Amino acid sequence: MPSRGPASTRASTRSWLIWLTAASVYVLAVFHRTSFGVAGLEAADRFGVGAAALSTFTVLQLGVYAVMQIPTGVLVDRYGPRNILTAALVFLSAGQILIAVASTYTLGLVARGVLGLGDAMTFVSVLRLAANHFPARQYMFVTALTGALGFAGNLAATLPLTLLLAGPGWLPTFLGAGLVTIVFVGVVQWRVHDTPTAKVVESPSVPAGEIGKQVLGALRVPGTRLGFWTHFSTMFGQNVLVLLWGVPYLVQGQGYSVTTASSLLMVFVVGAMCGGPFVGTLVGRRPEVRMPLVLGFLGGSALVWAVLLSWPGTVPIGVLIPSFLVLSFGGPVSSVGFALARDYNPLPRVGTATGVVNVGGFCATTITALLIGVLLELTGGDFRIALSSVVVVLAFGSWRMFVWYRRARAAVFAAQARGESVPVRLRRHRWDVAREQERVAATV
Repeated sequence: MPSRGPASTRASTRSWLIWLTAASVYVLAVFHRTSFGVAGLEAADRFGVGAAALSTFTVLQLGVYAVMQIPTGVLVDRYGPRNILTAALVFLSAGQILIAVASTYTLGLVARGVLGLGDAMTFVSVLRLAANHFPARQYMFVTALTGALGFAGNLAATLPLTLLLAGPGWLPTFLGAGLVTIVFVGVVQWRVHDTPTAKVVESPSVPAGEIGKQVLGALRVPGTRLGFWTHFSTMFGQNVLVLLWGVPYLVQGQGYSVTTASSLLMVFVVGAMCGGPFVGTLVGRRPEVRMPLVLGFLGGSALVWAVLLSWPGTVPIGVLIPSFLVLSFGGPVSSVGFALARDYNPLPRVGTATGVVNVGGFCATTITALLIGVLLELTGGDFRIALSSVVVVLAFGSWRMFVWYRRARAAVFAAQARGESVPVRLRRHRWDVAREQERVAATV
């Protein structure tokens, strides 16, 4: 059960400042990623497209993001997070400048694809940097705090972006965002160091076959698979609302104004920013509660969607706010998946394993966003039917997560029986015994 990080029990102030600089890149990436959440209606008018074509913008961007997660993890392990963050900023800037000047649907798609490429390189790089600079006990807190800070970018992409689009307009808003992003390259080059002792750390070049073995090695670890399905199940529900369908659902499906809808989406931001440090501190101090916390969130999320989809007529703001607040914890809770990747993989493979985990939530988001768009087209704009796809994906992901939860627990118990050290010692339950009996029966 091999993950090891810095030997010290607490990170230095310098490491915190380095992480904060890198996390600022993630804030920028989240802003760019979520900008279509409130610009969706303007984009539909600008490019002359309907719901299904509009969803393609987000599906393409998130598809590129998901596909690039494992390659990004390999690249980060090979070239170091500092170099990959620099490349990410270049792609983010180019994508946003291109979307600012795009006047055709095809060019808009190309721009969002480039943006997705830059976005894909940020989060895994920041977490790999954190793994280099922070000991295991602080890693979960730093991971959750990174996600919480990212929602500052989300915050800027809600009401403030709505006001900018209504004022200066499309071109100045997105062109300015792209130019600010490229300036930040200099900040990263000046402040970020890959490790506490070296500015840039690159691993020796390895053959493509060895890279494949590294990815397969991460996939063979039950903790990595559990992290993938944890991430898959917990974060996509809020993502489909924040990234694309929140404003259309509230405006076209519920009858609220665009300003009110944008303000309601800020609940996701505030909830995640408050929930991130809380979840990180709790799990950092008591890592044994992390999976019960995930299971509790999934139950609460299912209840929220049942209420929203069964409510007769317009859902009142007094119901929407607490519902969105519950869903907003999906981001902080999903960070448990990254802690699992770090705990059960050797440090040189943590970037790759983190990339595998990060595929989960964005794969679920991509699938669900596309399903919603298609169902809206087929039903003539019935959001109740379209958003039911969220429940289907949630049920599937929760089932797969529980399967790998049992398998990961069995692997930990086997390691304990061999006398090996494990990141978190577990207490047996009756269903663990049943799982072990199944394994014995399968080998007979």
